Amino acid sequence: MVMRLHQQTESMETISNLDNLAKFVSYSFMDTLNADPDATSNGADHLPRQVFSGHYVPVRPTPLENPEYVAHSKNLFRELGFADSLAQSADFMRVFSGNLANVPEPMRKVGWACGYALSIYGTEYTQQCPFQTGNGYGDGRAISVLEAVINGHRWEMQLKGGGRTPYCRGADGRAVLRSSVREFLAQEHIHALGVPTSRSLSLYVSKTEKVKRPWYSEGSHSWDPDMLISEPAAISTRVAPSFIRVGQIELFGRRARNNAHPEAMKELEQIVLHLIEREYSDVIDQSLSTTEKVLMLAREYRNRFTSLVANWIRVGYCQGNFNSDNCAAGGFTLDYGPFGFCELFDPYYQPWTGGGQHFAFLNQPAAAEKNFQMFCTALRPLLTSHQDSLRQLDEIKSGFASVMQIAMEKMWAAKLGLDTFNEELFSELVALMMQTSVDYTIFFRELSMVPDDIDPLKKSFYRNQTYQLDPEGMDNRWADWLTKWKALTVKANTTDELSSQMKRVNPKYSLREWLVVPAYQQAKEGDYSLIRELQEVMTNPYDEQSKAVEEKFYRLKPQAFFEVGGLSYYSCSS
Repeated sequence: MVMRLHQQTESMETISNLDNLAKFVSYSFMDTLNADPDATSNGADHLPRQVFSGHYVPVRPTPLENPEYVAHSKNLFRELGFADSLAQSADFMRVFSGNLANVPEPMRKVGWACGYALSIYGTEYTQQCPFQTGNGYGDGRAISVLEAVINGHRWEMQLKGGGRTPYCRGADGRAVLRSSVREFLAQEHIHALGVPTSRSLSLYVSKTEKVKRPWYSEGSHSWDPDMLISEPAAISTRVAPSFIRVGQIELFGRRARNNAHPEAMKELEQIVLHLIEREYSDVIDQSLSTTEKVLMLAREYRNRFTSLVANWIRVGYCQGNFNSDNCAAGGFTLDYGPFGFCELFDPYYQPWTGGGQHFAFLNQPAAAEKNFQMFCTALRPLLTSHQDSLRQLDEIKSGFASVMQIAMEKMWAAKLGLDTFNEELFSELVALMMQTSVDYTIFFRELSMVPDDIDPLKKSFYRNQTYQLDPEGMDNRWADWLTKWKALTVKANTTDELSSQMKRVNPKYSLREWLVVPAYQQAKEGDYSLIRELQEVMTNPYDEQSKAVEEKFYRLKPQAFFEVGGLSYYSCSS
């Protein structure tokens, strides 16, 4: 207790160098869990191989060649007590571009990578693993390098693009500037939207190192990338209380279920208890039995997960590749691969060409239920000797859909400024939005102004063929809907109060892909100004900003960008 108070007091001082930061390191994952017994102690473990046991593999990151500063999160730096100057200091840049060779003690010169299982929409897979066993799945290019306890909160810092690990499956372990910019900005934006997420810390790019990736030629309407391009390698650092994934728990659950090795059941229990300590210690009493903790974990994760997915839909976010290995077991957004923000409203909006309808925008609650089922399946071996506990776990699992529905109805009511969800009004609205082709973000923001007529709402209309065939009839239907909606919002609140309330739920600014593309294209040429401009705008997404910002960022998607690869959709390539 004395040590924690000491750490909290010290952390109030500005952390301006690595020596300051080193005072707060605390490697709980490596110190309390098991290393792969076949791993090297020095972290020189960069070739694809099967990992049969252990919770992690010690790995030394591969430093970027000639790293250059691109951006850092001023908000997160402030929370951590980091000086802004730290982001461009030579020592900090070296560490967070992958070079741990000269870190001050007790910081360590190796990081760690973890394995996890793959399940897609509730089905277990092993065949994509190069060994056909599943023992090659895991962090192929993500390497955690630090844990620190600052102001009483534990933060894990993980490099994305830090080079090969045993899980790289033959890939180069690098991330490119394009995808790194997207993830950096998305994490900043999602956090500012009030949605739980991993956080962005820093972004560095190599001035000389390039890697090849399949991508789209300019203006391509090809569904898949149609060319191979050379792109700058980059490393972004993301931060979270932990990076334990549902797929990670699944891996140990499968091993325990199959008696894969003598320590399989023990390793499952260890990782689950570690998850609880890292992510749920505020709601799960550490003095409880493992059985009691597991049941509370399932219930708490269900609450967090349903709230998370409802919030995704509130802000128009679509995860795209919503496998269980892309789900943080702490209940926050993780792994910004082929994500996207819905512009033209479509329940089946899907930014990833390989995602299918099962991961589409309004199908995310159903996909979440499949992932939650896999989470519960992974926990079952810990309860096999307690039949009543297994029954309770099954009840928690089967109750997911109803809890999800409640969360969704509460969210839709809030977006519409209603005290309670109105199914008839909502269904009619969805039909009108689809038949008119409205911009999801702009529509709800304009509705938040509580307009007297439908003219302001028309700012969000793309006006599809249905609308064009009968514009007067559609206008009348919209006017009727608006009248019904206003009748339901008449209450003690004044119009100004209702508007203010709705604006806190419905953002004005959304991270539209066609705004991000010029930012990473310019960054490729060494100009990072648009990245920083987007960062500023998207970290204040609910605010009324300047007229110049509004004209630039609060507008419909240009028609020329529809159905263009890399703008309207993209492959999982990064």
